Amino acid sequence: MVRKFQIPKEYLKGKRENYSSWDECFMLHAVVAANRSKDPSSQVGAVLVDKNNRILSLGYNGAPNVWDDDKFPWVKEADTAAHTKYPYVIHAETNAMLNYKGDNKDLEGATVYTTLYPCQNCAKFLAQAGIKRVVYLSNKYEGTEDNNAAATCFNYCNIKCEEFSPKLQRRLTVSLLPNEGITEV
Repeated sequence: MVRKFQIPKEYLKGKRENYSSWDECFMLHAVVAANRSKDPSSQVGAVLVDKNNRILSLGYNGAPNVWDDDKFPWVKEADTAAHTKYPYVIHAETNAMLNYKGDNKDLEGATVYTTLYPCQNCAKFLAQAGIKRVVYLSNKYEGTEDNNAAATCFNYCNIKCEEFSPKLQRRLTVSLLPNEGITEV
């Protein structure tokens, strides 16, 4: 007969209460990923997470891997569109999908956490990959034609789209110095 081990109730207390929710944890990762972007005007990060809350991949907006960042046009306006960043930048959500090297079935039902509401092209790619939830930090292009097309895509593809809402209203400071980590301000 196997004896069942039980921990006494008086030891089942004292858990920290102000820990990050999964949404907060993954959005923090997206914010950190955005910090890798070399784009001087818009830094966007994205994190792909499977149904079991495992990070599959990270991405940020930037030049294709083989293109030297120092020879990349980072400007928003020029004499021709070909001299601007727009025809060449790969968006964070697409980079996260391209960076994922696992089985595509893991993307089915996954969530993307992104610091900026996806454009209509990224919306199509996310839908095609089987992403079922989008959590975004900012929707600064709300109401634009591109934004409306993305929203339509999400709607028709039954992708739940929601603005990030932290469970705790707080500001965190991240330090890369030894023994400091993340502190609440």
